[in-house]
Amino acid sequence: MTILNLGTYPPKQCGIATFSMDLRNSLLLHGNDIKIMAVSDNNYEYRYPRELVFNLRQNQKADYIKAAKFINASHNIELLIIQHEYGIYGGQDGEYILELAKRLQKPFILVTHTVLPHPIKNQKDILFSLCQRAAAIVCMTRGSAKLLENLYEAPPELIHVIAHGVPEFAVKARQDLKRKYRLEGREIISTFGLIGPGKGLELGIGALATIVPEHPEVTYLILGQTHPMLKKTQGEKYRTMLEELVSDLNLDDNVKFINKYLDDEELGEYLYMTDIYLSPYPNKDQAVSGTMAFAVGCGRAIVSTSYAYAQEVLAGKRGLLAEHARPEELADLLIMILNDKKLKSQLEKKSYELGKQWTWSAVGQQYTRLFKQILNDQYIREEELLSYARL
Repeated sequence: MTILNLGTYPPKQCGIATFSMDLRNSLLLHGNDIKIMAVSDNNYEYRYPRELVFNLRQNQKADYIKAAKFINASHNIELLIIQHEYGIYGGQDGEYILELAKRLQKPFILVTHTVLPHPIKNQKDILFSLCQRAAAIVCMTRGSAKLLENLYEAPPELIHVIAHGVPEFAVKARQDLKRKYRLEGREIISTFGLIGPGKGLELGIGALATIVPEHPEVTYLILGQTHPMLKKTQGEKYRTMLEELVSDLNLDDNVKFINKYLDDEELGEYLYMTDIYLSPYPNKDQAVSGTMAFAVGCGRAIVSTSYAYAQEVLAGKRGLLAEHARPEELADLLIMILNDKKLKSQLEKKSYELGKQWTWSAVGQQYTRLFKQILNDQYIREEELLSYARL
């Protein structure tokens, strides 16, 4: 099968770009031919790899119309995947994507990365329209599936829950990694991802201020660089605020910023070195977190605020949830694990049992089955139409 994936794509650095690349690599393993239609913000000239077949400029409405014509005219493209997130397409709330969708003559799968429980009218209308046109709709949690059906009126028979995939990181011993990174004797708490407001890192730093008097051996690693688009508009304002907070709380010896983009090998090492993974998102409506999925994939003990994705993923005592996004509550849960090695081991075991089901290989297999189902259904419909035409 030849499939076209529409979304952001490396070298652009964002969560959906990474997701698109990982999904493509997993689908190649299952015999699919995956081409890329990349969404590029106008101020960047990206050097895309050879799988790119169309560069769609985010804020150029005409490009969406051209993209639809390109897909319709490409005889080898059988199916389109639309990675949907309001912020990556042009127009108000990303509405330009509808210019493409309403002109498509080929089936598409809608992959929903954000399913808002309280959308404004335009956001709801956009996702409703996409759902009505899609051949299948993929979401990553059961909670999102319920919202799609009940709020966005998506046909329930089209909705498929497929987990966010995780790389198959090379398993490495925690103590060996601590020696490698010169962190022997330290208890490592970590958070990773592109840095920016809304990630709640100030909550994690605030929690550490409560933890350190009892556990001076703790080191909090904040892994990742500032989001490129944020850096372009605001520079390092947010990171500087975090660094000043660390200094004000006298935590310079306990908080370390790893200010770089981490490849999978480096990320795997930092995660396997981690004793507790902290996910402090303050937005309770956060529907998906690729970073938490990666931590689950590595079988880490996890402490999180109670956002939507965390509540579902960490159910069944797979992690500890703070009822409110407050440093004191996060600190209490972190201390609970630091003081109880048995609890830590239990959390790691439960996390790993779920994470091993989320490898990109397994996720790619689920998507491949979905592709075959859609194309087979389309073939049957076309045969039926031909039969009626002959009568």
